[in-house]
Amino acid sequence: MSELSPVLTIDGPSGAGKGTVSRIVARHLGWHYLDSGALYRAVGVAASWANLDISDAAALVRCTFDTHVEFVESASRGMRVMLNGVDATDELRLETTGAVASAIAAIPEVRAALKERQRAFRRPPGLVADGRDMGTVIFPDAPYKVFLTASAEERAERRHKQLKEKGVSVIFSDLLREIMARDARDAQRAVAPLKPAEDAVLVDTTGMGIDQVVACVLELLPTAAD
Repeated sequence: MSELSPVLTIDGPSGAGKGTVSRIVARHLGWHYLDSGALYRAVGVAASWANLDISDAAALVRCTFDTHVEFVESASRGMRVMLNGVDATDELRLETTGAVASAIAAIPEVRAALKERQRAFRRPPGLVADGRDMGTVIFPDAPYKVFLTASAEERAERRHKQLKEKGVSVIFSDLLREIMARDARDAQRAVAPLKPAEDAVLVDTTGMGIDQVVACVLELLPTAAD
C-alpha cells in the first residue's frame, strides 16, 4: 500500500448517497474507485451461482478468492460491475442480494479474506473508497474521511424512487422496514460495525441534492481537488 496514493473514504448506511457521490467525486478527481459493498454482493452472487450455503464460512472464503471483480466505466450505462467477466451489475443491486451481502459481511473469515483485496485498489493517483468500514478498518490512515448519513425515511424514499424508475414494484413500508433492520444489523455486528471514524467529517444528506453533497465533499479536498 503506497503512502504516496491519497485515499478518500466515504462511509455510511445504505441509501445515504455514498455510491453516487463517490463515483462522481472519483471521476472529478481522476482517481480510482472502490465500491466495497459490491465486493460483498459479488461474493453473494457468486455463491448463489455456485449453489453454496452462505452459512459455510470456509466455502465462502474459497469463493472470495475465486471471484474476480472489476469496475468498468461505460459511456452509455455508467459504472458496471464485472463478475468473473460477466456483467452482474443489475443482479448485484437487487434487495435480496443486499440482504445476503449484509449477512456475509458479518462473517469474520470473509471480511479478513476481502481486506487485502480492497486495499489493493489503493494506487496512484488516488482512490475514492465507499462502504461501511473504509475509514475505520480498511484505510484507517486515509487523509480524507467522510461519513454520509440521512434519515431512514428519506433513504427508503430514494430507494423506492430508484426501483420504480426501473419498473420494479415495491411497497414503501417494506423498504423502510428493511433499511431500518439493516441499519440495526450493521451497527450491532461484532466485526467492523457501521460507525463513523473518529476523524471523519459527518455529512447529513437529508434534503440535499447530489450536486450539493458532491460540492460539500470536494470542499474537504482542497489539495486533491486543485
